[in-house]
Amino acid sequence: MTRDQALSIVREYVKNENLVRHMLAVEAAMAAYAQKFGEDEEAYRVAGLLHDFDWEIHPTAEGHPSLGAPILREKGVSEEIIRAIMSHGSHTGVSRETKLEKALFACDELTGLITTTALVRPSKKIADVEVKSIKKKWKEKSFAAGVNRSEIEEGTHALGVDLWTEHVPLVLSAMQSIATDLGL
Repeated sequence: MTRDQALSIVREYVKNENLVRHMLAVEAAMAAYAQKFGEDEEAYRVAGLLHDFDWEIHPTAEGHPSLGAPILREKGVSEEIIRAIMSHGSHTGVSRETKLEKALFACDELTGLITTTALVRPSKKIADVEVKSIKKKWKEKSFAAGVNRSEIEEGTHALGVDLWTEHVPLVLSAMQSIATDLGL
């Protein structure tokens, strides 16, 4: 499956542009990790793009992403990518074993925190966000309260990267590189 085919699936199932932007952010972060680890960038991009494609049709933990997996199979998505998507939700019981799976889990929640940090800046531009700004907001538990910080920490630990010197800078930089696509 190519990145363009994955984006077509996203466009078919997702109408909320903010959700599309979230998936684009995760895609960018995943591409950065593929480059960092010397992995298959297209596979990482596709996993990042598709990880929440079914959220609008299955917006509960019981449905997402489990009920989306058969749709992805019908669309020709590889089992490797489907497994990564299944593993990004702790509630599915699918363990994270590969770097692809671990990276998806580590990046998903962080993109939301970074986006929210950008949106409270006077400029509302991600270019103006720095790691220290994210760290300050991280400590404010009421800020972006829906972001599961413990999952981000668990994901970076499993991935074998440091949260503040490696993970946050890499994801921030990846998102900054597609600022226009993110509306930031």
